[in-house]
Amino acid sequence: MRLQEIVLRTVRLPLIHPYVLSYRTFTEFEPIIVEVRDADARVGWGEGHISPGSSSETRDGGWTFCREHAAAVIGKDSSEAKAIIARDLAASKVAATALVTAIEMLERHPLLSVDRDTRLPLLTPFNSSAPGDIEREVEQRLTDGFRTFKIKVGKSAEDDARRVKLVQRAIAGRATMRLDANRAYPESDACRFAMALDPAGIELFEQPCPAEDWEANARVASVSPVPVMLDEPICELADVKRASAIANVGFCKLKLKLKRFGDLDLLREALDAVHE
Repeated sequence: MRLQEIVLRTVRLPLIHPYVLSYRTFTEFEPIIVEVRDADARVGWGEGHISPGSSSETRDGGWTFCREHAAAVIGKDSSEAKAIIARDLAASKVAATALVTAIEMLERHPLLSVDRDTRLPLLTPFNSSAPGDIEREVEQRLTDGFRTFKIKVGKSAEDDARRVKLVQRAIAGRATMRLDANRAYPESDACRFAMALDPAGIELFEQPCPAEDWEANARVASVSPVPVMLDEPICELADVKRASAIANVGFCKLKLKLKRFGDLDLLREALDAVHE
């Protein structure tokens, strides 16, 4: 099928509560939305959110990528269009994914067809730090139905460990926790934080050290009482295989909206490799 029309939009979505990471606090998200249509008025949608600080990608760079590549592929067959975009995937993986997934939806890719009702549990970010606030937020999140809490760490090993213990005590076994340092700890701090953990109710410790420092993350995994999850280093199949050889790395995160793998078939291949 030929691409008849491509509409690009940027939107600004204010957040009800700030989203606090080790490297940035978000008060709004600004994704790129891609709408693709063919001559028969079929439509496909794609979306990509570039998170400044998460990688070297910038929002201006992603927007420029989308504009240039949309102009290059308009009027072309969908398969040819995907190949053109994929050639420049490294220039802006998030922007490329937004374009490619819109085309895949237009093509009615079989992986997008869900033929039965499916229920997936959602986790919730957790924001409070003061003891009273922690207790109130735990009760509210449980009332809302959440049973997995994501706790951001990565600023101070000692302070983070104390906060985790307070959240753990307030949860009292009624939910599980995931800890995420967003690459912020030096190796020594990450090891000190990990060794202070009581593993009860903690599912995993995500990305303790910088993405490129595989050795530091491996050393943290070796002393952590909970499995380590690798996130930012997992960009291709070879990374999944490398992670699988590290003791106590129990999880690989294939980044939200498949933005590191570019298309659904590559994502499926990576998911299969993780399960293996």
